[in-house]
Amino acid sequence: MENVVLSIHLILALLLIGVVLLQRSEGGGLGMGSSSSSGVGGVMTGRQAANALTRLTWLLAAGFLVTSVTLTVLAAQKAKDESVLDRATTGQTVPAADTTAPADQGSDAGTLGVVMPPAPSDAAASTGGTSGESTTDSSTGPVTPPPAN
Repeated sequence: MENVVLSIHLILALLLIGVVLLQRSEGGGLGMGSSSSSGVGGVMTGRQAANALTRLTWLLAAGFLVTSVTLTVLAAQKAKDESVLDRATTGQTVPAADTTAPADQGSDAGTLGVVMPPAPSDAAASTGGTSGESTTDSSTGPVTPPPAN
């Protein structure tokens, strides 16, 4: 249903753009500057073409407005079923790449998809990670300085 209304909405938008571009700013419409006083040469006079394009513009604009409101109502009905918080607590969000957590970080970290970097080795922690030579691999994560005494 939503796809059908959206397709109609897009078609109406393109038709509305085309009809507006066909109109002349002076109100001549499809007359294209021809001033046929006898009325024999053309199907419509400039005034008739302008009136027809104006009416068509109003009809297309009304249809565009109706489809816009319909799409809004459909989206609101779809969204009222559940809130963002409901989706987050029921686990319907996109899962993280690695949802396993080390045992020392608690059981909540694995269920919420939080991935913590591994703790630094004892040598890097004791030096504070400030020495010129690093004893840890760069893939182990940031090194935190020891607490101040």
